[in-house]
Amino acid sequence: MISKSTIDKVFESSRVEEVIGDFVQLKKSGSNFKGLSPFSEERTPSFMVSPVKQIWKDFSSGKGGTAITFLMEHEHFTYPEAIKYLANKYNIEVEETEQTNEQKLESDEMESLYLVSDYANKFFQKTLKKTDEGKSIGLSYFKERGFTEDTINRFQLGYCKDEWTSFTDQAIKDSYKIEFLEKSGLTIVKEDKKFDRFKGRVIFPILSMSGRVLGFGGRTLKTSKSTAKYLNSPESKIYYKSKVLYGLFHAKQEIAKQDNCFLVEGYTDVMRMYERGIRNVVSSSGTALSSDQIRLINRLTNNITVVFDGDSAGINAAFRGIDIILEQGMNVKICNLPEGEDPDSFAKDKNVEELSSYFLENSKDFITYKASLLIEGAKNDPIKKSETIRDMVASISKISDQIKKEIYIKECSSIMDISEEVLYSTLAQISKKQSSKFNKPTSVSNESFKVVKNKNEKKSINVLYELEKKIIEILILYGDKTEDFEDLLLKENEAGELVLEPVVKTSKVFEKIYMDLQEDEMEFSNDDFKNIYYIIIENLNKGSNITVDMFSNKVPVNIELEITNILMGEEKYRLHDWQRSNIFPKEKSKTIAQLVNDTILNLRCFLIDQKVNEFKNKTIDSQENKSILDEVLNYSNLKMLLSRKLKRVI
Repeated sequence: MISKSTIDKVFESSRVEEVIGDFVQLKKSGSNFKGLSPFSEERTPSFMVSPVKQIWKDFSSGKGGTAITFLMEHEHFTYPEAIKYLANKYNIEVEETEQTNEQKLESDEMESLYLVSDYANKFFQKTLKKTDEGKSIGLSYFKERGFTEDTINRFQLGYCKDEWTSFTDQAIKDSYKIEFLEKSGLTIVKEDKKFDRFKGRVIFPILSMSGRVLGFGGRTLKTSKSTAKYLNSPESKIYYKSKVLYGLFHAKQEIAKQDNCFLVEGYTDVMRMYERGIRNVVSSSGTALSSDQIRLINRLTNNITVVFDGDSAGINAAFRGIDIILEQGMNVKICNLPEGEDPDSFAKDKNVEELSSYFLENSKDFITYKASLLIEGAKNDPIKKSETIRDMVASISKISDQIKKEIYIKECSSIMDISEEVLYSTLAQISKKQSSKFNKPTSVSNESFKVVKNKNEKKSINVLYELEKKIIEILILYGDKTEDFEDLLLKENEAGELVLEPVVKTSKVFEKIYMDLQEDEMEFSNDDFKNIYYIIIENLNKGSNITVDMFSNKVPVNIELEITNILMGEEKYRLHDWQRSNIFPKEKSKTIAQLVNDTILNLRCFLIDQKVNEFKNKTIDSQENKSILDEVLNYSNLKMLLSRKLKRVI
């Protein structure tokens, strides 16, 4: 784990406008910066960055937070990855908390593998561009294929000389240990001999989602049948073939923005489509599609379009992947390319508009695509047709969503010209067989597809949560302000009746709230709000300004977003510049005292209602009904007085 001191240094050093400025074009707007949202397509800026508050808010998507949150949302980093990214940006040494010897050894080994992989990546790129062999063989190959200089640089393509130990010798000379060269798969060691794995091949580095080099793919430029065309790094502690997707680092933002991912087969397929403007594209790197790879895509979108080669091998590969995609609950479409074409050759002479149009017109829902192909091969053959139907239903059984299942059953029934009852029966058999493997009883019938209306569809509001949130909001925005508060003190008149007598007191907002809550012995029911409350009170007592950094790493992400929304709430009025249209939003700062009083009184009324209901429940089985009813009456009278102050009728 990253140490707290490192995290604190990162938060202290990082500037939200600098971090976001690396990804979004920002323009000065008063004391803030604004720009176009990176999370949605828009023409009018709704993205605001506050250097003073060190937070950002995207009013189009509702997202917001700190620099860390931005990296997690935009770059899809994990929290540790975001911390390490900022630590690297601001030259902060990352300290790890105490680890066991085994953990330390494993961590050191993984870091060594990352370092040697990064070294190899830079070495191969230099060899491609700076050596005679690299330029005449490797670089000329990519240029003959029609790839631009920008694409070559973007995908960090390289070349390994056609010599037995060219890379290995240089790496050892540069102090890299043979142990890690072997473990990374860059060097093959046999007894006392060692040689380069990727000798004489052009190199495609395989990057993680955060951009670290995990492994390599190498393509031979020789025509020998005894030499494998493509060669990948063997699996290591940093590289698992089934858990990576080629091109994901470059495509992740566009996948999230377009809400769709194109899945192709090879390295050059990804590069070509990216070059032609289709940038939400990844590849399984020639390996069989795995559930882990699908889950990577699922972090960014729920929609996949499979674009494989137009030959029979490509179609079969698409079929194999469909069931895995469906099992992950994703929506899948198939786009069939013309026979003899692959994504690389097909996209080579087309622009982004032509490609987008083709994919839109030719992408078919998996059930339509699969059925049309299978039914073609089963014409006039009842046995083949029955096998085809079972194959279709087997794919449908992978879907967890019952509504989708029913729609696909109806579609399959229409295409295959068979009754829905038979398909439901087959689905039940397959589902029962699948569940028996896991010793889980199941029952699938038409009944499971019936729509059941929920009679209680009204969404309830957690009043206590909203009131406590409002108190936190007031403290964050106005806690240090000094106001005149009119209190109504309860006193007995000469007749012995409770009456309210007005008294004006001047105090800071946080002092007023703190004393009122203490006086009534009221505590926050939400633990996160309670934690925030004491942090705010402590800092305001010290005279400190309230910033979102105070709560970072101390509250959940959803609560941090709530705080960001509070701090940036007023900025949307500045963003839209209503004053230009002679519209002047009412400033909350003019009615702070009333806002504080009303919120506290509403909280008191709510808690009184809770107490009354509690007493009412006690009277059912209690013999002390009279004393309890007296308590209820007293609380009811108190609520009436409070409601009068709130100018509310009860």
